[in-house]
Amino acid sequence: MIFDPSPDGISTPNKARIASVGRWLPPTQLTTEELMASTRHNTKIDLQRYTGVRERRVLNGEGDSHSLALNAARDALEHSDLAPGDIDAFIGCSITRSRGSDAKTWGLEPPLGKVIAQELGAPNAISFDVSNACAGMLTGLFVLCNLVRQGVIRRGMAVSGENIFPLARNATGHVRNLLSRELASLTVGDAGGAVIVEQTQDPDTPDVLFCMATVAKHSRLCIAHLEHDDPGARMFTRPVALHNAAMKNMPIVYQQLLETMGLPLEAMHHVIPHQTSKAAIKTGIRKISEHLSQHHLGQQLHSHAVVTVDRYGNTASTSHTVAFVEELDNQTVKPGERVVMLALASGLVIGAMVFTADEALVASRAPNAAGAVADTDGHPGAATNGASNFKENSNENTTLVGSHADNN
Repeated sequence: MIFDPSPDGISTPNKARIASVGRWLPPTQLTTEELMASTRHNTKIDLQRYTGVRERRVLNGEGDSHSLALNAARDALEHSDLAPGDIDAFIGCSITRSRGSDAKTWGLEPPLGKVIAQELGAPNAISFDVSNACAGMLTGLFVLCNLVRQGVIRRGMAVSGENIFPLARNATGHVRNLLSRELASLTVGDAGGAVIVEQTQDPDTPDVLFCMATVAKHSRLCIAHLEHDDPGARMFTRPVALHNAAMKNMPIVYQQLLETMGLPLEAMHHVIPHQTSKAAIKTGIRKISEHLSQHHLGQQLHSHAVVTVDRYGNTASTSHTVAFVEELDNQTVKPGERVVMLALASGLVIGAMVFTADEALVASRAPNAAGAVADTDGHPGAATNGASNFKENSNENTTLVGSHADNN
């Protein structure tokens, strides 16, 4: 929550605002029923019942991590009045690094941020990558907001492309039952996300705040690595232990955040958790509310949690952006409303990003801003289904085995 001081040690009036957001979803939809029908072993697992994931978007030989990120970056620019040359810094935040249609081909150099800057036509921008599992985008945004506040840059973009579905494809050949350490891999989906941050000196603009913590002793609860015999990576998770560790530590971090801000949970109009499973989101929100009630804060969070995991699966570092774009496209977010994005990532990384959606941001994705509302996979009107909130989806089975895992 504490930003670094400016280079000269002098306090500056700069604040950061979220200027534009973008996403890209592959057009191919794959249902959980279809995915489970492709498993090598007869598992008899009702994955949709356990996790709430009905379907997800997948690349079907039509792109890679870079193309997902590039399309999301273009979408963010198209919903702004900015040109690529107006962006001073690009930070790549992906877990995956696939290049070409073969998910087994990964590239670390040049960095994703540099590739995006060059492809968009901004070769002189600062560009580099950060990696922090599914908290990668929020970490990149923390860095950008810090640079903006210091006056080092005026604008920056955090961008990610997660070609993460190969985890699921590989898991179909190995999962045998609910105790499989690869079961959580079956919940993932592909997506791209991008967020533009810019400087403002408007004294009435609330600053963007962050609270990030790492509980490193739990770092081995979810690990992943590339395989020689499988395209892409395989992920191995101890879901019950990971879930218990998250439930123990999340409420403490959020209490600290709220106390520092001097705001109650009720002041958070849109709460966007990392999209692991509907059951895990339900339990997490309940645990946070119970903790705050025990500390005499009397706060509840039930009706605000945004859920998109049922339609897109766990899209790793892009999950918050995918959900927020959907909220904006459906005009659910009003000017002046606060948005909190809750990080939960392998590591174990826990945290939050809080910002206010101003009038310009809301208007940037209004129907009259760029024609009819369209989902960013080229299907007009697809976004009108809307992001589900927690209250509307709280009737899912709350079994947590295999349902709460991040991707590292």
